[in-house]
Amino acid sequence: MNAAVSSGPAPTPPAGFWRRRLVQPLLQQLTQGVTPDRIAATLAVGTVCSLLPFLGFTSLLNLAAGLALRMNQPILQALNQLLGPLQLALILVYVRAGEWLWRHDGADFTIAELIRRFGELSWGEFLRQFGWAGIHAASAWALTAPFLGAAIYFATRPALRRAARGPAR
Repeated sequence: MNAAVSSGPAPTPPAGFWRRRLVQPLLQQLTQGVTPDRIAATLAVGTVCSLLPFLGFTSLLNLAAGLALRMNQPILQALNQLLGPLQLALILVYVRAGEWLWRHDGADFTIAELIRRFGELSWGEFLRQFGWAGIHAASAWALTAPFLGAAIYFATRPALRRAARGPAR
């Protein structure tokens, strides 16, 4: 009788170039920070970053925050895309709140006008006309961001923890 002697599983061959450079980093990003508490933190940070009242900067802000805090990039970027319409709706709210904070009389403009003028004017002229509106909006966003982030974190964490435990028996 010829018995095969097994000393355990066969050694795994080293990963190839594409697996090391593309597949493994992508898998790491997809599974990074998937505990309930980390997902709640990712939702909080992603929401706050996605509502920055400056068009075109939220993807980079989410990317930087996610890398710095080792958060799940797919969740951050998906949330950023989903919150785009809300970001647009809140720009004027942040501008008006910032004007109130700074005790400054508001300039009458709409978001449509702001976007149209951005395309028409030089950078310098655009900043001269709308620079204070940006400072007002950024001030209001920075003041409200910690509260919004905390509210989202503490509101989502219990539900995510329950979901991770599975159905009650």
